[in-house]
Amino acid sequence: MEELARESISLLASTSAKPPLDVGPRLGSMGAVFIMLKSALGAGLLNFPWAFARAGGVRSAVTVELISLVFLISGLIILGYSSSISRQHTYQAVVKKLCGSAIGQLCEICFIFNLFMISVAFLVVVNDQLEKCNTLYELATALPKSEMPYHFYTDHRFALVLLCFFLIMPMSIPKEITIQKYTVLGTLAATYLTVSIIIKYFTMPTAPDHKSPLYSSTGAWGWMFSVIPTICFGFQCHEASIAIYSSMENQRLSHWAFVSVVAMIICLVIYSLTVYGYLTFGKTVAPDILMSYSSHDKLMLVARLLFGVSIITIYPIIVLLGSVIQDPLLSRWRRRGEALMVKLECRSRWVLTVLWIMTTLLIALFVPDISKVISVIGGISAFFIFIFPLCLMFAMQSEPVSCKTITLTIWGAVTLICGAFIFGQSTTIAVM
Repeated sequence: MEELARESISLLASTSAKPPLDVGPRLGSMGAVFIMLKSALGAGLLNFPWAFARAGGVRSAVTVELISLVFLISGLIILGYSSSISRQHTYQAVVKKLCGSAIGQLCEICFIFNLFMISVAFLVVVNDQLEKCNTLYELATALPKSEMPYHFYTDHRFALVLLCFFLIMPMSIPKEITIQKYTVLGTLAATYLTVSIIIKYFTMPTAPDHKSPLYSSTGAWGWMFSVIPTICFGFQCHEASIAIYSSMENQRLSHWAFVSVVAMIICLVIYSLTVYGYLTFGKTVAPDILMSYSSHDKLMLVARLLFGVSIITIYPIIVLLGSVIQDPLLSRWRRRGEALMVKLECRSRWVLTVLWIMTTLLIALFVPDISKVISVIGGISAFFIFIFPLCLMFAMQSEPVSCKTITLTIWGAVTLICGAFIFGQSTTIAVM
């Protein structure tokens, strides 16, 4: 997820093309770090314990995390520098200005598809939690799950459909969404879940043997790299980074590097703490850690509610950001009159919102678990973390050949190979 404030930050930034001096209050160091944490922390946390298991254990997963951190931070620094050179304040605008319209359009397509898949991931999480909430029906009927008669209205998938059409859709259609001020719920849910996982580990009477890896040593490197999509999804705040950088009071590159390093290290610590979820369940940990805990667990029930509410408040913002795909279609109608354009925009937003929700809902209903969706999002994130920053770096190179330019070229080549590998691997994992 999200996560989850990056959509609102991107939205606010995209509505203004004014230079930094024309904007209101500026962000300080702590404010920038906090917003980057809000952008990164969220639903990705649910998948990290499973990723630890998939990587073959704690040591392997942390090693991959530390290596990935180098690329994550370098990408953030390149994006901040690109924003200062281009004087643009959104990710897509910077790429389009420095790399040309073709790569800019590719960036916009990736941005829309990324939002779409995040919407699917959100609904998959909600669907999983609704499945656990079937326990309420068990309590009401006083029957065990094996003896409960099946009714369509007690199916968690039917509950998800009702939730989408009677709650999420009415909140998504209005153009002005004041609910975005509650995006802090995503960070609160992630923090609460991390603390709860640690508490449950130390309070559970016994824990399974977690020392043996989930997979044999044969092909261990392949399984280690399979955790990278989860890392890309969890640490991905690059889309919002340029908007954050443009809002900062101190825009020196060294200061931005400091903010990026601090934010990524805090994310590393928080995500690494979810290892206690893996240590609690060992090889049996679910792709969504909340699914591993009993539906009767009151501590985790609060976590489910927090994630559910945060998703309901964030989903309309994603739909609103996704509505930018209608802008090229509306631009050709602007000459025919303002009244006609407003009417057409209202209708197209209705159609787009309904199609967006119905499509993501259908996919979420048939996706087996969140790991498949995260693999797809991780592949898309490779463009924002590796490939587009590399394109920006090459586009800004104007110095003659020297040791510095050769070093940057080699680093760019390594980054490109890593990005292409992650995209291909993530896509393959999602399809298989």
